Amino acid sequence: MIEGTITPEGVPQIDIEIAGRRWNAVIDTGFNGYVELPVALKEPLNADNIGPIRSTLAAGQTIVDDAYVAQFPFDGEEVTVVATFVEGEDILIGTEMLKQHILHIDFPEKRLSLQRK
Repeated sequence: MIEGTITPEGVPQIDIEIAGRRWNAVIDTGFNGYVELPVALKEPLNADNIGPIRSTLAAGQTIVDDAYVAQFPFDGEEVTVVATFVEGEDILIGTEMLKQHILHIDFPEKRLSLQRK
């Protein structure tokens, strides 16, 4: 099981260790992809470019990003993911990563858990 917290701003998050560092990962249930990662992780994850990917944002805006395939550590396993990379320090975890998990968010207690089904 993965345990996390809710920030004072109401953002559900977990910590993930990659390349010897702990990274903040936001659970984004409005993102139906796998992961959005900091550019700094492209090399440590040996990400391979697989070409452009089109995404539709909440307001109906469509964007095109380069997509990569990578091995991503999640819940004790290395998972093959399709990732995009952006400037910044946060990881976004999308619902594609959660398909084998039960997500429980307790906003009043500021806790979350992800349990593999």
